Amino acid sequence: MAELRLDEIAVKTSGRIVQGDRNHLFHKFNIDSRLSEPGELFFAIVAKRNGHDYIPDAASKGAQGAVVSQDVPGLGRDFALVQVADTIAALQTLAKAVLREHPLKIVGITGSIGKTTTKEFTASLLSQEFQVHKSEGNFNNSLGLPLSLLKLSPGHEVTVLEMGTSAPGELLGLTKIAPPDVSVITNINPVHLEFFHSLEGIAAAKKEILEGTKKGGRAVLNGDDPMVRKIAPAWKGKVIFFGLSSGCDVRASAIKKMGLAGLEFDLHLENRKGRIRFPFLYEDYVYNLLAAVGVCHAFSIPFEKIVREIPRLKPFPRRGGLIPLGRGIQLIDDSYNSNPKALEDVLKGLSGLPAKRKVAVLGDMLELGDGEAEFHLRAGEQVAKCGWDVLVTIGRLGSCMAEGALSAGMDKDRIFSFSRSEEAAERIPSLIQEGDLVLVKGSRGIRTEIVADRLKEVLKEN
Repeated sequence: MAELRLDEIAVKTSGRIVQGDRNHLFHKFNIDSRLSEPGELFFAIVAKRNGHDYIPDAASKGAQGAVVSQDVPGLGRDFALVQVADTIAALQTLAKAVLREHPLKIVGITGSIGKTTTKEFTASLLSQEFQVHKSEGNFNNSLGLPLSLLKLSPGHEVTVLEMGTSAPGELLGLTKIAPPDVSVITNINPVHLEFFHSLEGIAAAKKEILEGTKKGGRAVLNGDDPMVRKIAPAWKGKVIFFGLSSGCDVRASAIKKMGLAGLEFDLHLENRKGRIRFPFLYEDYVYNLLAAVGVCHAFSIPFEKIVREIPRLKPFPRRGGLIPLGRGIQLIDDSYNSNPKALEDVLKGLSGLPAKRKVAVLGDMLELGDGEAEFHLRAGEQVAKCGWDVLVTIGRLGSCMAEGALSAGMDKDRIFSFSRSEEAAERIPSLIQEGDLVLVKGSRGIRTEIVADRLKEVLKEN
């Protein structure tokens, strides 16, 4: 982690020390007082809430200083304060300064779906050859990305950063903090339509990562995605295309489902080929893996090392991992997030798995704009058409999913709707039977992890 004296922080952020020992060292940095830890430096961000109001709470949990843009009375004299004009700008400027002092390669990953999975695969595969730093969780915006960079250590050689966007110009701003040597676009799909209103708008926003890539860098792009292909000419440097089609530099073929054991396929990298055992259930994850392989190719990691490492990859928490429960019940906890394309792929991809019954527990998909009702109606239709036996909906749009499932032939006695995840969590154990396969998936704001955790608690293996 970055270790900085108070006076260094003041200089790098163009700030002024108001109080505190100028030689005090900080190596923890935070913006959320709920997560405050002893010894940290708290950045009082002014957004929907004013972070200055939460400095006393951070201090009570052991924070030893804060970066502020307003006066904060009532703090002890030993509590360090650096005053700046803008705390968000100060956080970003400090991260850029730390990055300048760590001469390492940067991988930037964006796309509508699969950013985090691609980041995890990429970091794991690169770790064979390099000391790798990666952004935590989905810390992919103008606050999360700089916080991730402040955890760099001198030994790191590569950082793998997820870069998200919910507004034009945001992604370009992230590349100004951390300009990628290798940029990845996983795909372009109708996600965050509440902010962009069209697929073309999303594509224009994703293209910003190419504009911010370093001169002489490389772009790793989804060669099967028509919108990605459309924006690809904007990048004049070296491109590595990945996908299933023959025109891709990195591709997969002969994909075979191995039941609950995952997938198997041939991996092609230019003129080389290897048969891969892939311990994941989702076919969509093959694309995420191919993107990661493309990055490894850009870093000249030998093909044989890549092939050897792939079977060792592990599922990530709340992203589709298979969890055996008692009474022969199998839980697929995909509660981290949801969107129309990802949900459709999951419903289709899992429909052939062995189970007495298949139960889909689906929370609302958020940030879909004016088309949200139609997206949920179609999701319900997919549940029925893909042969799922039971549908449990959570959220205000659940009625649309239920309507879609009914219209596609699902019996109304097999559809259950709840307004909140807490309510669903109390009822769900009684709806599950021996030998069921249970999928739990929903947008983060619906908190479907509450349901998944309840199932793990009540139906755990003996």
